[in-house]
Amino acid sequence: MPKSKKTKRSRPKKHAAAKRATKARVARKHHPSQLPGATRKTAPDAHAALKPDFNHAMLYSRDLERSARFYVDALGFEPIDDYRHEGRLLYLRLRAPIGNGTLALHLVAPGKVAAPENEGVRLYFEVEKLETFCRKLAAKRVILDKLPKMMPWGWMHAYLTDPDGHEISLYRAGAGRFLRTMQKSATSGRSAVART
Repeated sequence: MPKSKKTKRSRPKKHAAAKRATKARVARKHHPSQLPGATRKTAPDAHAALKPDFNHAMLYSRDLERSARFYVDALGFEPIDDYRHEGRLLYLRLRAPIGNGTLALHLVAPGKVAAPENEGVRLYFEVEKLETFCRKLAAKRVILDKLPKMMPWGWMHAYLTDPDGHEISLYRAGAGRFLRTMQKSATSGRSAVART
């Protein structure tokens, strides 16, 4: 019995083009320039001056010296700029240990009350070696509210609060940082898109 030749099925051109476009989109998402700490390189944009670029977040503190010690000594941020009045620290701008992220700390104005529990803000800092970093924080007597744990959306998270009560999430997502996350729905058991 002679062997029959296998014929290669040709795919429609439309399908092949769609597949190439999907591969290109995935490659861009996983490109090293899209990973934490990387600076994105983009083509010149004639309208760039009309588009916002995230610069920094500012937190208000009741005791700026104490907050400065926490962010500089415990988390490793580097001071960029500060403003003092009569020797008292009123403002401090910090750069993240890696990447281009900056954070500003500002002393609460006299008579005003900072209420972090009502601000609805949580800071997220990605750390590649999260478990090791959390052990180093513990050695510096920083209290973690929740130890590192894998979350349903596939990211490892640890939680703590700064001296003024601002919530902080230390996490590790890797290449998943720029991808949509999926988790099981609490009510239906079906997969649902989750935003973190």
